[in-house]
Amino acid sequence: MEGVSLQYLEVARLYLFGDVKFLHLLLLLSGLDILTGLVKAWKNKNLWTRKSLFGYARKLMILVVIILANVIDQILNLNGAVTYATVLFYIANEGLSILENLAEIGVLVPANLAEKLKVIESEKSFAEEVQNELTGQNVDEELRKKASGNR
Repeated sequence: MEGVSLQYLEVARLYLFGDVKFLHLLLLLSGLDILTGLVKAWKNKNLWTRKSLFGYARKLMILVVIILANVIDQILNLNGAVTYATVLFYIANEGLSILENLAEIGVLVPANLAEKLKVIESEKSFAEEVQNELTGQNVDEELRKKASGNR
C-alpha cells in the first residue's frame, strides 16, 4: 500500500489559498476574536451554543470567500490583488470585533475608539436592513411619511 503523496496536498493548498499574504495573521485574529467573544459572553452570562456555532460558521465562510477570491485571482491572472484586498478587509473586521469585545469585557480602550464603537454598535446592521427590505417591514410607515410629505 502506497502512502499519500504530499505533492498533491501542496497543489491543493496552492490552488485553494495560493500564496495568500497575511493569512496566518487573519487566522490568529479569528482565534483571538473567538476567545474574546467567549469571555464576553461568559461575563455577560449569555453564552449560547447556537450563537457560538453561528459565529464559527461565519469564520468558516470567511475562508470560503478567501478561497473564492484566490480562484478569481488565478483565473483573471491578477497576481493576488483581489485575495490580498479580501484578507485585509477581514483583518480589519476581526480587529474591530476584538476591540469591541475587549471594550465590553472592561479592558481599557482609548476613549475615541470606544465612542466610535458605540456609534457603530447603535446603527442598524446591514443584515437587519436587508431583512427589513425583504420582509417588507416599515413599508406602511414609509408610505405614511411620503403621503404626509406630499400634502
